[in-house]
Amino acid sequence: MPFNNYFILNNSLSEITIVFSLVLMIALFRKVLSRYVASLLYIPINKQWKAVEKNDFIALIIKPLGWFISVSIAVFAIDHLVFPEAWKFKIYGFSFDVILHKFGTCLIVVFFFWVVLSFINFVALVLDINAKLTKDKRDDQIIVFFRDFFKVIVYIIGVLSLLKIGFNANIGSLITGLSIVGAALALAAKESIENLIASFIIFFDKPFYTGDIVKVNNFSGTIEHIGLRSTRIRTNDQTLITVPNKQMVDGVVDNWTRRTARRAEMKIDLDTSNSTVTISSLVEAIRSYLDDNQNEITNHSVFVTDYTKSHLSISIEYFTQPFEMEKFQAIKQELALKIKSLIEEKDMRLAKAGNEINIINAEGGYNPGNSGATII
Repeated sequence: MPFNNYFILNNSLSEITIVFSLVLMIALFRKVLSRYVASLLYIPINKQWKAVEKNDFIALIIKPLGWFISVSIAVFAIDHLVFPEAWKFKIYGFSFDVILHKFGTCLIVVFFFWVVLSFINFVALVLDINAKLTKDKRDDQIIVFFRDFFKVIVYIIGVLSLLKIGFNANIGSLITGLSIVGAALALAAKESIENLIASFIIFFDKPFYTGDIVKVNNFSGTIEHIGLRSTRIRTNDQTLITVPNKQMVDGVVDNWTRRTARRAEMKIDLDTSNSTVTISSLVEAIRSYLDDNQNEITNHSVFVTDYTKSHLSISIEYFTQPFEMEKFQAIKQELALKIKSLIEEKDMRLAKAGNEINIINAEGGYNPGNSGATII
């Protein structure tokens, strides 16, 4: 074997050729290999969740899976090489070959947890597809909440694994020490912990969901995301505001989406010269119109509520179904135009904008004005 007769850095030429050829092949065919492995993983997944397309799964998992496979094979292949004596120096008490071994192992751990995070995103995608088939918005909120929650857990486990594998840290002692440090950090990060607890309260109490229109802290808008620390709201001005979850729990949140009806009111000031019969007929006509639109207007009241020397007022209060704002405004507009049409048909007069002013001159005469006030 002529290749075995040549040595480079204490390794035969054949071993070096095999290792680097393998690493080169993995680098060149990483995407092909990861796509093939992802296709194999999709077979049992498709049996459980048929609603997910194969391309969606592969697109989500192929990149982290490709890096995990490539790095794992490369590290295991290079690990079979023998390091020369010149490379066995120490850095801070650790030999160079041990440092390289730990570094390679840490890379494998990092890419493994990247794959795990991608699987969490995939499961969240599957559940989100199923949740969109239902009208209940609670499913959407549960998916986002637990997706972020499990990601935090995976990050914590990943960091502890790196400390254990890369630095031989005693996890038990580390957790004990972290509990003491955590108590100190808890005092420093009191607001962050309160926001985290508030996120659980929001999840279990369910005062609002993603997509609800709410008003909080003098801002109104649509909830776009409920996170572990804060809630993001898209305002009516199309700006994005972030409200800490603690304020969402402690403050007064007006959930407009949960309203059972929309309320509107209107006041008509009529001139007192209109006859009582005509005013009564107008009131009955308005009531009749509101009764004829019970599909949209659920409840209403129309009464004469004010009578003075200058005007007589008709107050109209009504409730509609919880329509969108555009539909609600259209109903108000239609009612206003109908009332105007009735007033024109009955040849009624509205109250003047101001009161008449009678100006009395020194000779005892007077000139009529636009207001009822008397100026001497």
